[in-house]
Amino acid sequence: MRVDLFDFELPPERIALRPARPRDSARMLVVPVEGEFRDMGVRDLPQMLRAGDVLVFNDTRVIPAQLEGRRGEAKIGATLHKRVDLRRWQAFIRNAKRVREGDELVFGGGVTAVAERRHEDGSYTLAFGGDEPVEVLLERAGQMPLPPYIAGKRATDEQDRRDYQTMFAERDGAVAAPTAALHFTPELIAALDEAGVLCETLTLHVGAGTFLPVKADDTQDHRMHAEWGYIDQATAGRLNTARAAGGRIIAVGTTSLRLLESAARDDRVIEPFEGDTAIFITPGYRFKAVDGLMTNFHLPKSTLFMLVSAMMGLDRMQNAYAHAIENEYRFYSYGDSSLLLP
Repeated sequence: MRVDLFDFELPPERIALRPARPRDSARMLVVPVEGEFRDMGVRDLPQMLRAGDVLVFNDTRVIPAQLEGRRGEAKIGATLHKRVDLRRWQAFIRNAKRVREGDELVFGGGVTAVAERRHEDGSYTLAFGGDEPVEVLLERAGQMPLPPYIAGKRATDEQDRRDYQTMFAERDGAVAAPTAALHFTPELIAALDEAGVLCETLTLHVGAGTFLPVKADDTQDHRMHAEWGYIDQATAGRLNTARAAGGRIIAVGTTSLRLLESAARDDRVIEPFEGDTAIFITPGYRFKAVDGLMTNFHLPKSTLFMLVSAMMGLDRMQNAYAHAIENEYRFYSYGDSSLLLP
């Protein structure tokens, strides 16, 4: 499909620069497969689901993966993208024209890394010096890697270390938050539990590639970034049991959805999974694992807007986004939510 079909005009003032407070006070646009859109709130989620339905969350934890430093006299920036091993990470480099393979990069807090290898997409493998775990180095020298549409409008601050982390965050490794779950609070989880809605977690370490623009003119020419994910056998078994009993599998966020779909067989059975996924979901895709999606509002011409269009139909999602813009919903990572029920 032509990428420009997924374009739309978003007024800059609709981009949220801070999250709603409290988190579950955000708005939620309910998008059924047909009929009227419903303007609701995240706190209304329990009444929109049924007993036996399962919400699936991503328990990845965002690390302070944004580094500022120098290569000689040149200023550079590095956003870690994907772990290679204990001391190496793949990273996107700002001012990369000043960097060559073998160069030493010096960051704050005495943190150094060697730009070992340049990849086809322009990123580098960085090998960090010293004996301390890279996570310790990042806590000392790194900043939270806010999306460019936020970081370009204000500086990252200490509040973001709390705001840009979900209540489910347990496993270090993401460089972008699974933002659909930012809306959840212990009070909302308690209300869902009272309504008989089940909750499960999986792990997908979200990479910085989620913010990369689609440069191809046609979706079939776009190369999707890979991210590491994990679903254990017990979780897969409970999800299959819930569906067999009539429950719906509702992914909280596109990251959870992409991993579930990567783990599902054609007969809709979800299997355990461990490894990389580069699944790219566009209209025409047949969903195997999920029966709905709770997600924030995405960028025009992004792979994520293509994903929601695959679930609900392109025209339906263009109309839903037009409704959200007209009714002053807040967009993107710190913005409001939508509930898609195909």
